[in-house]
Amino acid sequence: MKCAANEFDRMNEELQIKVQALLDGELPEAEAREVLSLIARDAGVAALHNELKNTRQALAKFDRHIQVPELREFYWSKIQRELGRLEPPQPEKRPGFLWIWLRRSLIPATGLCAVVLAFLILSPAPAPAPLPIASGQEPEQSADAADSGAMTYRDEASGATLVWLSFPAENDKGD
Repeated sequence: MKCAANEFDRMNEELQIKVQALLDGELPEAEAREVLSLIARDAGVAALHNELKNTRQALAKFDRHIQVPELREFYWSKIQRELGRLEPPQPEKRPGFLWIWLRRSLIPATGLCAVVLAFLILSPAPAPAPLPIASGQEPEQSADAADSGAMTYRDEASGATLVWLSFPAENDKGD
């Protein structure tokens, strides 16, 4: 028997499948004739054919005594579902280069910009520095007209001019 097993191992898998298909009646007529002539010529292929035929007959006798509680189609569909459940999960698709670059670069940069913007908004503005007055000179102030609401401040030493505009209150207009 060991010799026959070695012959089966050396035989190519496609030929083994064709011999099985011949026994199952699944080969086209031309291919079936070709396999039958190969069985007649080659002792290894003939041994495989006899072994598969004997196995098929033994299983056919054994199969008659088994009664399945469900319909045949339902029974096999349960087996198929279980096999599908046991199949290894498909590998997840990896994100593309662009998505990885966005996650690694732009998201942290956006967070940094948000922190800087919050700091700029929440920090108090510095008080303006007072204008220096040259010693011995008083800054010049003038009011152009009493009702105009404009006042001008000139400091020749620093070269600064400030114009202050104010409008009269609502109750001063009509009274």
